[in-house]
Amino acid sequence: MPRDPESIERGRRLFARECRFLTAATTPAALPDSDLPEVAFAGRSNVGKSSLMNALTGRRSLARVSRTPGRTRQINFFVLGDALMLADLPGYGFAKAGKREIAEWNRMTAAYLRGRAQLRRLCLLIDARLGPGEADRVVMGQLDRAAVSYQLVLTKCDKVTRDALESQCARVAGDIKTHAAAYPELIATSAVKRYGIAELRAALAELAR
Repeated sequence: MPRDPESIERGRRLFARECRFLTAATTPAALPDSDLPEVAFAGRSNVGKSSLMNALTGRRSLARVSRTPGRTRQINFFVLGDALMLADLPGYGFAKAGKREIAEWNRMTAAYLRGRAQLRRLCLLIDARLGPGEADRVVMGQLDRAAVSYQLVLTKCDKVTRDALESQCARVAGDIKTHAAAYPELIATSAVKRYGIAELRAALAELAR
């Protein structure tokens, strides 16, 4: 969806503000109290979540970038300009960890999604090369049932051809129409080429205080 220059500028100004790490939560009791509107980022392990968050905030190491799937093992919270809380959720799917640890991550994430009243939207990241997989569809179904608003964001779009990207966008846009809690706008991004970063900033700035 094309964005007008004013909304693009609002997004730029918001994400140019200070973004500071607040806390890392490994249990529901450790989730921070806050009255800020909140946006969460989730996706399969190695989908490029940390790279995208770094690109959005203009930082090189706000969220750690790793080639090892499943590196994020807690929910990390960042305060953006005292106007928006960003939550970096553990990746799902393949991870180099034991089954028990993975189950604990999943329980933690589920508890967060159920009880986070200030959560305005979850950005569900999908690798543009792969499209939604089985694990993604399971998560989408869970979010639909929990009535958690989520927005699909394609990542790594620089790694596919223009024709392949257009085809993938069409397929994913069709998927969105079948999910009750999915926000109708799909945003395609590349953290490397910065494709779609301004548009995603603008979309998230609409949720900020």
